[in-house]
Amino acid sequence: MSNFSIDRSGQLFRRRRRRSLKVEWPTLSLLIACYSLWAAAGYLLYPAYPIFALVVMGVAVALHSSLQHEVLHGHPTRNARLNEALVFAPLGIFYPYRSYKRTHLQHHADERLTDPFDDPESYYRALKDWETMHGLLKLLLTWNNTMIGRLLIGPPLMVVGFTVSEWQKILKGDRKVILAWALHLAGLLPTLMVVSLLFGIPVWIYLGIPAYLGISIIGIRSYCEHQWSEQPDGRTIIVEKSVLAPLFLYNNLHFVHHKLPSAAWYKLPALYRARRAEWQRMNEGYVFANYFDVFRAFAFRAKEPVAHPVLRRNDAVPMADVAPQKQIDLADYGLSGIAVPTDVTA
Repeated sequence: MSNFSIDRSGQLFRRRRRRSLKVEWPTLSLLIACYSLWAAAGYLLYPAYPIFALVVMGVAVALHSSLQHEVLHGHPTRNARLNEALVFAPLGIFYPYRSYKRTHLQHHADERLTDPFDDPESYYRALKDWETMHGLLKLLLTWNNTMIGRLLIGPPLMVVGFTVSEWQKILKGDRKVILAWALHLAGLLPTLMVVSLLFGIPVWIYLGIPAYLGISIIGIRSYCEHQWSEQPDGRTIIVEKSVLAPLFLYNNLHFVHHKLPSAAWYKLPALYRARRAEWQRMNEGYVFANYFDVFRAFAFRAKEPVAHPVLRRNDAVPMADVAPQKQIDLADYGLSGIAVPTDVTA
Protein backbone atom coordinates (compact mmCIF):
# COMPACT_ATOMS: atom_id res chain seq x y z
CA MET A 1 0.00 0.00 0.00
CA SER A 2 2.58 2.54 1.05
CA ASN A 3 4.74 1.91 -2.04
CA PHE A 4 2.11 3.19 -4.43
CA SER A 5 3.16 6.36 -6.23
CA ILE A 6 1.48 9.49 -4.88
CA ASP A 7 1.71 11.13 -8.29
CA ARG A 8 -0.03 8.19 -9.88
CA SER A 9 -2.60 8.28 -7.08
CA GLY A 10 -3.35 11.91 -7.80
CA GLN A 11 -3.87 11.20 -11.50
CA LEU A 12 -6.24 8.33 -10.78
CA PHE A 13 -8.07 10.42 -8.21
CA ARG A 14 -8.61 13.33 -10.60
CA ARG A 15 -10.02 11.03 -13.28
CA ARG A 16 -12.35 9.33 -10.84
CA ARG A 17 -13.39 12.63 -9.23
CA ARG A 18 -14.47 13.94 -12.64
CA ARG A 19 -16.65 10.86 -13.04
CA SER A 20 -17.99 10.96 -9.48
CA LEU A 21 -21.39 12.31 -8.48
CA LYS A 22 -21.50 15.98 -7.60
CA VAL A 23 -23.82 15.14 -4.71
CA GLU A 24 -23.35 12.15 -2.42
CA TRP A 25 -26.95 11.14 -2.03
CA PRO A 26 -26.46 8.69 0.87
CA THR A 27 -25.06 11.52 2.99
CA LEU A 28 -27.69 14.03 1.91
CA SER A 29 -30.45 11.49 2.60
CA LEU A 30 -29.02 10.82 6.04
CA LEU A 31 -28.96 14.54 6.81
CA ILE A 32 -32.65 14.77 5.92
CA ALA A 33 -33.38 11.70 8.05
CA CYS A 34 -31.47 13.17 10.99
CA TYR A 35 -33.36 16.46 10.99
CA SER A 36 -36.65 14.60 10.46
CA LEU A 37 -35.98 12.31 13.42
CA TRP A 38 -35.07 15.25 15.62
CA ALA A 39 -38.17 17.23 14.60
CA ALA A 40 -40.54 14.28 14.89
CA ALA A 41 -39.25 13.45 18.35
CA GLY A 42 -39.65 17.03 19.51
CA TYR A 43 -42.95 17.87 17.87
CA LEU A 44 -44.81 14.55 17.81
CA LEU A 45 -43.33 12.34 20.53
CA TYR A 46 -42.56 14.83 23.28
CA PRO A 47 -46.17 15.70 24.23
CA ALA A 48 -47.08 12.03 24.79
CA TYR A 49 -43.76 10.36 25.66
CA PRO A 50 -41.41 13.09 26.89
CA ILE A 51 -38.58 10.91 28.25
CA PHE A 52 -38.51 8.68 25.18
CA ALA A 53 -38.62 11.74 22.93
CA LEU A 54 -35.68 13.36 24.70
CA VAL A 55 -33.60 10.18 24.35
CA VAL A 56 -34.44 9.98 20.63
CA MET A 57 -33.42 13.62 20.25
CA GLY A 58 -30.12 12.78 21.98
CA VAL A 59 -29.50 10.06 19.39
CA ALA A 60 -30.30 12.59 16.65
CA VAL A 61 -27.81 15.03 18.20
CA ALA A 62 -25.10 12.34 18.14
CA LEU A 63 -25.89 11.54 14.50
CA HIS A 64 -25.78 15.23 13.64
CA SER A 65 -22.35 15.46 15.25
CA SER A 66 -21.19 12.56 13.08
CA LEU A 67 -22.61 14.32 10.04
CA GLN A 68 -20.79 17.54 10.93
CA HIS A 69 -17.59 15.50 10.98
CA GLU A 70 -18.45 14.15 7.54
CA VAL A 71 -19.18 17.64 6.22
CA LEU A 72 -15.92 19.18 7.40
CA HIS A 73 -14.11 16.49 5.41
CA GLY A 74 -15.77 17.64 2.20
CA HIS A 75 -19.13 15.87 1.94
CA PRO A 76 -21.78 15.58 0.56
CA THR A 77 -21.05 18.15 -2.19
CA ARG A 78 -17.93 19.79 -3.60
CA ASN A 79 -19.05 23.18 -2.26
CA ALA A 80 -17.80 23.89 1.29
CA ARG A 81 -20.29 26.73 1.90
CA LEU A 82 -23.23 24.56 0.84
CA ASN A 83 -21.99 21.72 3.00
CA GLU A 84 -21.74 24.06 5.99
CA ALA A 85 -25.27 25.28 5.38
CA LEU A 86 -26.52 21.69 5.56
CA VAL A 87 -25.34 21.41 9.19
CA PHE A 88 -25.90 25.05 10.13
CA ALA A 89 -28.49 24.30 12.82
CA PRO A 90 -26.41 23.39 15.91
CA LEU A 91 -28.55 20.61 17.35
CA GLY A 92 -25.76 19.80 19.81
CA ILE A 93 -25.70 23.43 21.04
CA PHE A 94 -22.18 23.73 22.40
CA TYR A 95 -19.67 23.66 19.53
CA PRO A 96 -19.40 26.20 16.69
CA TYR A 97 -19.01 24.26 13.46
CA ARG A 98 -16.10 26.32 12.15
CA SER A 99 -14.16 25.98 15.37
CA TYR A 100 -14.77 22.25 15.32
CA LYS A 101 -13.59 22.11 11.72
CA ARG A 102 -10.43 24.08 12.47
CA THR A 103 -9.41 22.00 15.47
CA HIS A 104 -10.36 18.68 13.91
CA LEU A 105 -8.32 19.25 10.76
CA GLN A 106 -5.42 20.22 13.00
CA HIS A 107 -5.94 16.94 14.83
CA HIS A 108 -5.40 15.09 11.54
CA ALA A 109 -1.67 15.84 11.58
CA ASP A 110 -0.94 12.22 12.48
CA GLU A 111 2.69 12.81 13.41
CA ARG A 112 1.43 15.02 16.27
CA LEU A 113 -1.42 12.82 17.47
CA THR A 114 -1.78 12.75 21.29
CA ASP A 115 0.57 15.74 21.77
CA PRO A 116 -0.90 17.68 24.74
CA PHE A 117 -0.37 21.00 22.93
CA ASP A 118 -0.34 20.31 19.20
CA ASP A 119 -3.26 17.86 19.07
CA PRO A 120 -6.42 19.75 20.13
CA GLU A 121 -8.30 16.46 20.64
CA SER A 122 -5.68 14.91 22.93
CA TYR A 123 -6.77 13.82 26.39
CA TYR A 124 -3.18 13.81 27.63
CA ARG A 125 -1.72 16.67 29.68
CA ALA A 126 1.86 17.88 29.88
CA LEU A 127 3.62 16.58 32.98
CA LYS A 128 4.38 20.08 34.31
CA ASP A 129 0.71 21.07 33.97
CA TRP A 130 -0.36 17.85 35.67
CA GLU A 131 1.99 18.33 38.60
CA THR A 132 0.70 21.85 39.30
CA MET A 133 -2.97 20.97 38.86
CA HIS A 134 -5.50 21.19 41.70
CA GLY A 135 -6.20 17.84 43.34
CA LEU A 136 -9.92 17.88 42.52
CA LEU A 137 -9.22 18.51 38.84
CA LYS A 138 -6.68 15.67 38.87
CA LEU A 139 -9.35 13.38 40.30
CA LEU A 140 -11.90 14.41 37.66
CA LEU A 141 -9.45 13.97 34.78
CA THR A 142 -8.38 10.57 36.07
CA TRP A 143 -11.99 9.46 36.30
CA ASN A 144 -12.56 10.92 32.84
CA ASN A 145 -10.01 8.40 31.53
CA THR A 146 -12.31 5.53 32.51
CA MET A 147 -15.13 4.80 30.11
CA ILE A 148 -17.87 5.34 32.70
CA GLY A 149 -16.26 8.62 33.66
CA ARG A 150 -15.99 9.74 30.04
CA LEU A 151 -19.70 9.14 29.52
CA LEU A 152 -20.84 10.76 32.78
CA ILE A 153 -18.51 13.71 33.37
CA GLY A 154 -16.81 13.89 29.98
CA PRO A 155 -19.45 16.19 28.41
CA PRO A 156 -19.11 19.09 30.90
CA LEU A 157 -15.31 18.73 31.04
CA MET A 158 -15.09 18.90 27.24
CA VAL A 159 -17.57 21.76 26.88
CA VAL A 160 -15.98 23.88 29.61
CA GLY A 161 -12.44 23.26 28.40
CA PHE A 162 -13.29 23.97 24.79
CA THR A 163 -15.33 27.10 25.57
CA VAL A 164 -12.66 28.59 27.83
CA SER A 165 -10.04 28.01 25.10
CA GLU A 166 -12.26 29.62 22.48
CA TRP A 167 -13.04 32.69 24.57
CA GLN A 168 -9.38 33.20 25.36
CA LYS A 169 -8.84 33.46 21.61
CA ILE A 170 -11.79 35.83 21.26
CA LEU A 171 -10.37 38.11 23.96
CA LYS A 172 -7.12 38.19 22.00
CA GLY A 173 -9.04 39.35 18.94
CA ASP A 174 -8.90 36.16 16.85
CA ARG A 175 -11.24 37.09 13.98
CA LYS A 176 -11.73 33.54 12.76
CA VAL A 177 -12.94 32.41 16.16
CA ILE A 178 -15.15 35.49 16.51
CA LEU A 179 -16.75 34.73 13.14
CA ALA A 180 -17.20 31.07 14.09
CA TRP A 181 -19.12 32.04 17.22
CA ALA A 182 -21.14 34.71 15.42
CA LEU A 183 -22.28 32.13 12.87
CA HIS A 184 -22.91 29.65 15.67
CA LEU A 185 -25.16 32.11 17.51
CA ALA A 186 -27.00 32.86 14.27
CA GLY A 187 -27.94 29.20 14.06
CA LEU A 188 -28.32 28.61 17.78
CA LEU A 189 -31.00 31.22 18.47
CA PRO A 190 -33.56 29.87 15.97
CA THR A 191 -32.75 26.31 17.02
CA LEU A 192 -33.52 27.11 20.66
CA MET A 193 -36.66 28.97 19.62
CA VAL A 194 -37.90 25.87 17.80
CA VAL A 195 -37.08 23.72 20.84
CA SER A 196 -38.80 26.08 23.28
CA LEU A 197 -41.69 27.59 21.33
CA LEU A 198 -42.58 24.90 18.79
CA PHE A 199 -41.71 21.72 20.71
CA GLY A 200 -42.53 23.12 24.14
CA ILE A 201 -39.32 21.75 25.66
CA PRO A 202 -37.70 23.98 28.29
CA VAL A 203 -34.23 24.97 27.13
CA TRP A 204 -32.59 23.73 30.34
CA ILE A 205 -34.13 20.28 29.81
CA TYR A 206 -32.89 20.19 26.23
CA LEU A 207 -29.39 21.14 27.36
CA GLY A 208 -29.47 18.64 30.22
CA ILE A 209 -30.74 15.60 28.32
CA PRO A 210 -30.54 15.57 24.47
CA ALA A 211 -27.49 17.84 24.15
CA TYR A 212 -25.68 16.14 27.05
CA LEU A 213 -26.66 12.67 25.84
CA GLY A 214 -25.48 13.41 22.31
CA ILE A 215 -21.97 14.29 23.54
CA SER A 216 -21.95 11.25 25.81
CA ILE A 217 -22.85 8.89 22.96
CA ILE A 218 -20.07 10.32 20.81
CA GLY A 219 -17.82 9.80 23.83
CA ILE A 220 -18.21 6.04 23.38
CA ARG A 221 -16.47 6.37 20.03
CA SER A 222 -13.87 8.94 21.01
CA TYR A 223 -12.93 7.33 24.34
CA CYS A 224 -10.18 5.13 22.92
CA GLU A 225 -9.68 6.50 19.41
CA HIS A 226 -6.05 7.36 20.10
CA GLN A 227 -3.20 6.21 22.31
CA TRP A 228 0.48 7.04 22.52
CA SER A 229 2.77 4.98 20.31
CA GLU A 230 6.25 5.72 19.02
CA GLN A 231 4.98 5.12 15.48
CA PRO A 232 2.15 7.47 14.39
CA ASP A 233 0.23 4.62 12.73
CA GLY A 234 0.02 2.84 16.08
CA ARG A 235 -1.84 5.74 17.67
CA THR A 236 -5.24 5.22 16.04
CA ILE A 237 -7.75 2.49 16.80
CA ILE A 238 -9.82 0.06 14.77
CA VAL A 239 -13.06 -1.14 16.38
CA GLU A 240 -14.19 -3.77 13.94
CA LYS A 241 -17.93 -4.05 14.52
CA SER A 242 -20.61 -2.35 16.58
CA VAL A 243 -24.33 -1.74 16.50
CA LEU A 244 -23.33 1.91 16.98
CA ALA A 245 -21.15 1.96 13.84
CA PRO A 246 -23.87 3.48 11.59
CA LEU A 247 -24.52 6.18 14.19
CA PHE A 248 -20.79 6.95 14.17
CA LEU A 249 -20.76 6.80 10.35
CA TYR A 250 -18.25 3.96 10.62
CA ASN A 251 -15.64 6.07 12.35
CA ASN A 252 -15.16 3.06 14.58
CA LEU A 253 -12.78 2.14 11.73
CA HIS A 254 -10.87 5.20 12.80
CA PHE A 255 -7.47 4.25 11.47
CA VAL A 256 -8.92 3.84 7.96
CA HIS A 257 -10.46 7.29 8.28
CA HIS A 258 -7.16 8.84 9.32
CA LYS A 259 -5.34 7.29 6.38
CA LEU A 260 -8.13 8.14 3.91
CA PRO A 261 -9.73 11.23 5.47
CA SER A 262 -11.72 12.13 2.36
CA ALA A 263 -13.33 8.71 1.95
CA ALA A 264 -17.11 8.90 2.37
CA TRP A 265 -18.51 7.21 5.46
CA TYR A 266 -20.43 4.56 3.53
CA LYS A 267 -17.23 3.37 1.82
CA LEU A 268 -15.19 2.81 4.98
CA PRO A 269 -16.44 -0.75 5.75
CA ALA A 270 -15.59 -2.02 2.27
CA LEU A 271 -12.25 -0.24 2.31
CA TYR A 272 -11.47 -1.96 5.60
CA ARG A 273 -12.63 -5.42 4.51
CA ALA A 274 -10.59 -5.21 1.31
CA ARG A 275 -7.31 -5.11 3.26
CA ARG A 276 -8.24 -6.02 6.81
CA ALA A 277 -4.99 -7.78 7.71
CA GLU A 278 -2.89 -4.98 6.27
CA TRP A 279 -4.79 -2.25 8.11
CA GLN A 280 -4.27 -4.13 11.38
CA ARG A 281 -0.59 -4.66 10.68
CA MET A 282 -0.16 -0.97 9.92
CA ASN A 283 -1.79 0.22 13.15
CA GLU A 284 0.28 -2.27 15.15
CA GLY A 285 -2.70 -4.31 16.29
CA TYR A 286 -4.50 -1.52 18.13
CA VAL A 287 -7.79 -3.32 17.46
CA PHE A 288 -10.92 -4.13 19.45
CA ALA A 289 -13.68 -6.41 18.23
CA ASN A 290 -16.44 -4.08 19.49
CA TYR A 291 -17.16 -1.37 22.04
CA PHE A 292 -18.41 -3.92 24.55
CA ASP A 293 -14.86 -5.26 24.74
CA VAL A 294 -13.64 -1.71 25.38
CA PHE A 295 -16.26 -1.30 28.11
CA ARG A 296 -15.35 -4.58 29.81
CA ALA A 297 -11.69 -3.61 29.87
CA PHE A 298 -11.95 0.04 30.90
CA ALA A 299 -15.38 0.72 32.40
CA PHE A 300 -13.86 1.57 35.80
CA ARG A 301 -10.15 1.48 34.98
CA ALA A 302 -8.26 4.32 33.34
CA LYS A 303 -7.02 3.24 29.94
CA GLU A 304 -4.28 5.89 29.83
CA PRO A 305 -2.48 8.09 32.35
CA VAL A 306 -3.50 11.73 32.21
CA ALA A 307 0.10 12.96 31.97
CA HIS A 308 1.58 12.08 28.59
CA PRO A 309 4.06 9.22 29.08
CA VAL A 310 6.63 10.62 26.61
CA LEU A 311 5.83 14.00 25.09
CA ARG A 312 5.98 17.38 26.88
CA ARG A 313 7.52 15.97 30.02
CA ASN A 314 9.42 19.14 30.87
CA ASP A 315 7.68 21.98 29.07
CA ALA A 316 4.41 23.84 29.20
CA VAL A 317 3.94 26.08 26.20
CA PRO A 318 0.88 27.32 24.33
CA MET A 319 -0.46 25.05 21.64
CA ALA A 320 1.07 25.82 18.26
CA ASP A 321 -1.05 26.29 15.18
CA VAL A 322 -0.45 23.31 12.93
CA ALA A 323 -1.31 23.67 9.27
CA PRO A 324 -3.28 20.64 8.07
CA GLN A 325 -1.45 18.51 5.55
CA LYS A 326 -2.65 18.29 1.98
CA GLN A 327 -5.46 15.80 1.43
CA ILE A 328 -5.70 13.41 -1.47
CA ASP A 329 -9.09 11.72 -1.72
CA LEU A 330 -8.49 8.07 -2.57
CA ALA A 331 -11.83 6.65 -1.47
CA ASP A 332 -13.34 6.21 -4.92
CA TYR A 333 -10.77 3.74 -6.13
CA GLY A 334 -9.89 1.96 -2.92
CA LEU A 335 -12.40 -0.76 -3.80
CA SER A 336 -11.19 -1.53 -7.30
CA GLY A 337 -8.12 -3.58 -6.44
CA ILE A 338 -5.76 -0.65 -6.76
CA ALA A 339 -3.35 -0.38 -3.86
CA VAL A 340 -4.17 2.57 -1.63
CA PRO A 341 -1.28 4.74 -0.46
CA THR A 342 -1.21 5.05 3.31
CA ASP A 343 1.28 7.86 3.78
CA VAL A 344 -1.17 10.61 2.88
CA THR A 345 -3.12 12.25 5.70
CA ALA A 346 -5.25 15.29 6.07
